[in-house]
Amino acid sequence: MKAQKTQNILVVGPAWIGDMVMAQSLFKLIKQRQPHGLIDVLAPPWTEPLLARMPEVNEALLLPLDHGQLGLRMRWQLGKALRPRRYDRAIVLPRTFKSALVPFAAQAVQRTGFLGEARFGLLNDIRSLDPRVLARTVDRYVALGLDREEEPPATFPYPRLAISRDNAQAALARLGQNMPRSPVLGLCPGAAYGPAKRWPAPYFAEVANVMLNQGWEVWLFGSHKDAPITADIQAMTRGACLDLGGRTALGECIDLMSLANAVVTNDTGLMHLAAGLDRALVAIFGSSDPGYTPPLHPHATILYLSLPCSPCFERTCPLGHYNCLRDIKPQHVLAALGNVTS
Repeated sequence: MKAQKTQNILVVGPAWIGDMVMAQSLFKLIKQRQPHGLIDVLAPPWTEPLLARMPEVNEALLLPLDHGQLGLRMRWQLGKALRPRRYDRAIVLPRTFKSALVPFAAQAVQRTGFLGEARFGLLNDIRSLDPRVLARTVDRYVALGLDREEEPPATFPYPRLAISRDNAQAALARLGQNMPRSPVLGLCPGAAYGPAKRWPAPYFAEVANVMLNQGWEVWLFGSHKDAPITADIQAMTRGACLDLGGRTALGECIDLMSLANAVVTNDTGLMHLAAGLDRALVAIFGSSDPGYTPPLHPHATILYLSLPCSPCFERTCPLGHYNCLRDIKPQHVLAALGNVTS
């Protein structure tokens, strides 16, 4: 993106927490080149607490639709309502037809996105995607912020989320807890995608018990869907952890995770949150590909076995053995933790 007049920019954001964290690299790049530009982000309501922690975002425009819901009439009406904002540019990160409808209805002057789902006419700046050049999701997001013929930058800013220590303290008080006086290890054992992304709960518990014996506090992070897994780990540690599974809203989770000295996580949205919070990080990959959605942190440790059957991107192991996860042992994670916390 060359130097130009200040722009009003609409970004149609992704629907997943981890992807929205990665999108902050695009927001940061735009603000580097357009310091006075305004970036509005169209996003699902559940991403609002995350966008509130991105100083680059002027306003989150919330579209109350579920995953996969078309809502074409609602999208059209929202786009028409946005016309007075006179967007100079819209950047559409998802590759679906429906995601391009709001910028078209809003009459954004330039509407940029990758080729996908018959969006000709809705977009007037359609880019082709070469996955060999843009291997990572974040590379693809950043590329859409560049001019059409501009080469991808060698480096670009990584996500960095703003946090509130006061909010973290308030969340702990609500849970009957005090601010930590010992180092905190955060464990993120869930993965909504399926068991092929979940390192075994007994392995997490073994890591927790070792760190507890070394004087660390261990906090278990997860949504209400992860609560059964965090409860199992809590039982295997005889109630010695702080089980936050299903007990925090997203904003509270972000602020509480900022208090962790280190985080061990599966490949989930919480992994990207930990990276965006600049936490010492050990990320465990099973069926997914760390070359596609790695944690955006220069010192994160990725544990991935690269088995002949990996990555399969399946929710459950097609071969039934889950060796991509089971063969990463607790001692491997503990060794990695020692490296990132030393």
